[in-house]
Amino acid sequence: MASYCMTVTRLRLALGDGARRLHVSAAFSAKAKVSMSRFEPDSSVNYQNLHSNVNIVRRRLDRPLTLSEKIVYGHLDDPHGQEIVRGRTYLRLRPDRVAMQDATAQMAMLQFISSGLPRVAVPSTIHCDHLIEAQAGGAQDLRKAKEVNHEVYNFLATAGAKYGVGFWKPGSGIIHQIILENYAYPGVMLIGTDSHTPNGGGVGGICIGVGGADAVDVMAGIPWELKCPKVIGVKLTGSLSGWTSPKDVILKVAGILTVKGGTGAIVEYHGPGVDSISCTGMATICNMGAEIGATTSVFPYNHRMKTYLEKTGRGEIAALADEYKDCLVPDAGCEYDQLIELNLSELKPHINGPFTPDLAHPVSEVGSVAEKSGWPLEVKVGLIGSCTNSSYEDMGRAASLAKQALDHGLKCKAQFTVTPGSEQIRATIERDGYAQILREAGGVVLANACGPCIGQWDRKDVKKGEKNTIVTSFNRNFTARNDANPATHAFVTSPEIVTALAIAGTLKFDPERDYLTGANGEKFKLQPPTGDELPLRDFDPGQDTYQHPPEDGTSVRVDVNPASNRLQLLEPFDKWSGKDLENLSVLIKVKGKCTTDHISAAGPWLKFRGHLDNISNNLLIGAVNSENDAVNKVRNYLTGEYGGVPDVARHYKANGVHWVVVGDENYGEGSSREHAALEPRHLGGRAIIVKSFARIHETNLKKQGLLPLTFADPRDYDKIRPDDKISIVGLKSFAPGKPLKAVVKHGDGSEDTIELNHTFNETQIEWFQAGSALNRMKELQH
Repeated sequence: MASYCMTVTRLRLALGDGARRLHVSAAFSAKAKVSMSRFEPDSSVNYQNLHSNVNIVRRRLDRPLTLSEKIVYGHLDDPHGQEIVRGRTYLRLRPDRVAMQDATAQMAMLQFISSGLPRVAVPSTIHCDHLIEAQAGGAQDLRKAKEVNHEVYNFLATAGAKYGVGFWKPGSGIIHQIILENYAYPGVMLIGTDSHTPNGGGVGGICIGVGGADAVDVMAGIPWELKCPKVIGVKLTGSLSGWTSPKDVILKVAGILTVKGGTGAIVEYHGPGVDSISCTGMATICNMGAEIGATTSVFPYNHRMKTYLEKTGRGEIAALADEYKDCLVPDAGCEYDQLIELNLSELKPHINGPFTPDLAHPVSEVGSVAEKSGWPLEVKVGLIGSCTNSSYEDMGRAASLAKQALDHGLKCKAQFTVTPGSEQIRATIERDGYAQILREAGGVVLANACGPCIGQWDRKDVKKGEKNTIVTSFNRNFTARNDANPATHAFVTSPEIVTALAIAGTLKFDPERDYLTGANGEKFKLQPPTGDELPLRDFDPGQDTYQHPPEDGTSVRVDVNPASNRLQLLEPFDKWSGKDLENLSVLIKVKGKCTTDHISAAGPWLKFRGHLDNISNNLLIGAVNSENDAVNKVRNYLTGEYGGVPDVARHYKANGVHWVVVGDENYGEGSSREHAALEPRHLGGRAIIVKSFARIHETNLKKQGLLPLTFADPRDYDKIRPDDKISIVGLKSFAPGKPLKAVVKHGDGSEDTIELNHTFNETQIEWFQAGSALNRMKELQH
């Protein structure tokens, strides 16, 4: 009976949050006639629609299709009439589902409340994973988080209940692991308000990270816009073995493509080497595809996915996927915009960093590179887990190394932390003994949450500014991301290599070649890690942490205290005046890398994600000012004095002065956080002018009524001076594909006129004119 109940729960989660009313035997029958509602998306109907749409588009284009094209075009709102040109046209799509993590869900739900709509139109969920700070250990940290964040959790739970959104309580696990275990399936199109949503590509879905305003569109039942992605093919041959892991595939690809090489493209893995990678290993590769700027990444449906679906209670989906497999693999002869070939048999373990996830080194060489570069060799902390690498297989392989060390009387020389990806993973590794082995080796098992990966880490062992090295199995290692210390040299690698380096305590350790000394004085080599892909027994689901929305939430009350410093209802942004934007001040000319962490820091600022005015106090406090190479120190040209970036922005706003930000390459890379777009809009910004944008951030800026513009000639960046006044002209004839101009008035009386490109389409221009996409949505309701 317990097994049957588990199956029913899994089916409900996979199909949609109201599918509990479906009979199990009918839920996945391709011929079943099922009563449909907004919360009963029948997976068979999705596959039938996918199959039909793919055939329509294939006939229209008259060519073989890649896998990513099949899934994306299979979700077109109008497969008969949609113009389709890779890298150029905007597609109108109908995603199957929305997922939001708690830090971004606050603003997404506040925007949905502002829309005035009574209930979400597609299955949607909220996942509480970002607000739990790592301090003492899992149980203690979770208790504290529930106390500290009670107001926010209550808001999200009640908003979910009122508007029909499922709620995964704190302690459930990290959004992407929950999606992989419950919601993602081959051929699904899912959007999530977190940049690592592509994790779901490991089970053959097109899962895309977006800002909250995009999620609101989908939840409102509006077709979602995406520029038609190019497709980068990665052909895998050979097979993984020994110390080489799935993480090494994406670490190598990141080194090839860099942090912006995947922008505007889907990375599609294919070839005979795919079958040597576990389903959760494929998820790891797709997850970190966000670090190369890719729209998403995806693997073709195969037996590894089928086994994972069956093990997580979704065997009926696997059976249907078998039936519709033609839609879930690329066509023979399909063409890619770029092709990379990797022989997995020749791939070596990699470690990337510091300070950027695309600085790739073989593990065998990183020690000598560190010596030459002056990077600290001592590994202070090793951290495994996170949404990228917290599968049962990951934990088992790490535990196999910890067990070898213990058998020789050794523990980790470095501090060692373990972050389970979900309550199910935590419960299963506790049951099967992995957690205890990792503890005995010196590990601290943290809460099922993001923790140190996103800066929620109350680190005590080093002082701010103290130079040190950490190694993680996370995905990002931007400056100060993990511990708020800009002097921390963070490296990303596989859980196996993290564990080995934590045992050895130094970057100058190659586990394939070097020896350790046991407690008895004898030297030994670590043998390559081993671990079961999936538990021999079923997963232990652990505690029930899911709250299903009621059938009718109209009576549910959602409270936002006007005096709260955590939550704030939104006021609509002002409309475009109908005139050119004249004499805009330069708030800051940013030098070098400027990620969303630089624009809107995480860590301690996460607690203000539901309060736009309070979180705006972190606007661009991490960006480097080109005028003085200082951080958070810009000149206020009304007073002549220097101040913090948000302080100067507030002073300009209070005095009716609008402003622009000028930036460098790949501006806004990293997280999907739309606060990096909301904050400049809230504080009086009108345009962001840069050499190039990261995809999600550019869209987020458009959604909030800002002008993301790029220099037609990147060298014009050098013409901008801190005391300039910039007028953006041509807005009365603003049109797709037509550049705008900036008249730049310098302090010495001279002027430059420069050309600015944009990627706005007709709909997005309407967002600008209305003041935001949300304003435009409300206009269309009347």
